[in-house]
Amino acid sequence: MRRAGAPVESVIDTTLRLEPAALPDDAIEVGRILDAWGIKGWFKIQPHSASPEALFSSKRWFLQPTERGPRAFEGTVLLRIIQAKDHSDSVVASAEDIPDRNTAECLKGSRIFISRASFPTPSPDEYYWVDLMGLQVINREGIELGRVTDLMSTGPNTVLVLQWQTQDETHERMIPFVNAYVDSVDLKARRILVDWQPDY
Repeated sequence: MRRAGAPVESVIDTTLRLEPAALPDDAIEVGRILDAWGIKGWFKIQPHSASPEALFSSKRWFLQPTERGPRAFEGTVLLRIIQAKDHSDSVVASAEDIPDRNTAECLKGSRIFISRASFPTPSPDEYYWVDLMGLQVINREGIELGRVTDLMSTGPNTVLVLQWQTQDETHERMIPFVNAYVDSVDLKARRILVDWQPDY
């Protein structure tokens, strides 16, 4: 029992009051929240892409809780972004309903999803990695070389990682995503035409 006149310790309420939401059908996972940043409710993000423009263009992020450790929320919630900007090798952001560091720390580990429709329009001859996934790769002779299952950044260039099958075996081949080898990308037809031979 507290004595009359005893000092009252301040209590910080870190309950997350975020709006439950349905994950959009075209949602793409674009990063994770690493930790709180500063004391005013900002938080630090690790983008999945070296070009995190989608984080800057969208003001509606959909969060799902961390797969490990304690969870501050369940299901999918909507985070309304006030500002997001580059910071060193990551991104920092502030959002409505995240007023202080303690509340921001509750977001640690959360997965960030953004609707594909919110991505900025790329320049001609530029493509989002997510749009290339699953595309069939065919060479000039009409030979199917495989489907894109991954992309690798090798510094100045990106490399398409393809999978193709012979009988019961799955194989992998890599093709640099550069003009010297890539003739065209047809997103509607879900096809990439390349100057590449099966025995390369």
